[in-house]
This record gives sequence, structure tokens and C-alpha cells, in this order.
Amino acid sequence: MSQSLVKNYIHIIYSTKNREPWLVDKKNLTNLCNYSAGILQNKKCMPLAIGGHDDHLHILCNLSKNIALSKLLEVVKTNSSRWIKEQNPKYEYFAWQNGYGGFSVHENQTKNIASYINNQDEVHKSKSFEEEYLEILKEHKMKYDPKYLF
Repeated sequence: MSQSLVKNYIHIIYSTKNREPWLVDKKNLTNLCNYSAGILQNKKCMPLAIGGHDDHLHILCNLSKNIALSKLLEVVKTNSSRWIKEQNPKYEYFAWQNGYGGFSVHENQTKNIASYINNQDEVHKSKSFEEEYLEILKEHKMKYDPKYLF
């Protein structure tokens, strides 16, 4: 083939370090999501949805063929962390956890996942981040070591 054609939809989840509730302020969460969207766009990983809750963030994007998921997350987390610290001295100790979850999404499921991401406040009226993440791991039949999960 003379052309590389790739379409990889990825649902990414990561939390604040020690799941500290740094993202309680909805205005700052929205601004952080918008800033993160800009980073994704610069890396040619078009965001379809970005949202979160008090201690974690979800991203649904089309992963570019030109960047590995681990490198993308390094760039997004490093730059968004630096950015939020510049917004207010109260974020001086803000940090993201080291790990993340990355899950493939079939194109016909992107609208459902985007809706789920955009309704995180509703999701977390009935379940914790830990419960949510375990459900997603189970849905994707992911093997993991519980002692390193949270």
C-alpha cells in the first residue's frame, strides 16, 4: 500500500495524584478540558469528548497514527499540569497520577462514550471513581493487579 490509513478511537481515563479532588471547581475543570483539547488537536488526535469529575478525567479522541498513546499522555498530562499550576497558587501541588487507562472504542460506540464522558456529574451521583473504573476494566476484560490499581 502506498498510503497509511488509520482510525483509532481511544477512551482514556486518568486521575489526579492520590485521587485528590482538585477538579471540584467546574469552571476550572472546563478550562482544563479546553486546554487539554488544544494539546490533543496540536498532536493531531482530534478530541470527541473531554470531561471529568472531582478527581479524574476522561478523553475520547481519534489517536493519530504519528504518536504512541503513552507519548500522547505524557504530553497532555505534563502540559495540562503545568498550565493549571499557573492559573492559581492554590494549584501549586496539583499532579496527575503516573498511570492511565486506554481503551479502544468502535466507531459505532463513539456517541455513547462521548455522552457518558459529558455526563460525569450524573455518573458519579451513584458510583465512585473506583467503581466506575473497575466496571470499565471488567467491560474490556482487562487483567490487572489490584495492589497497583488505586
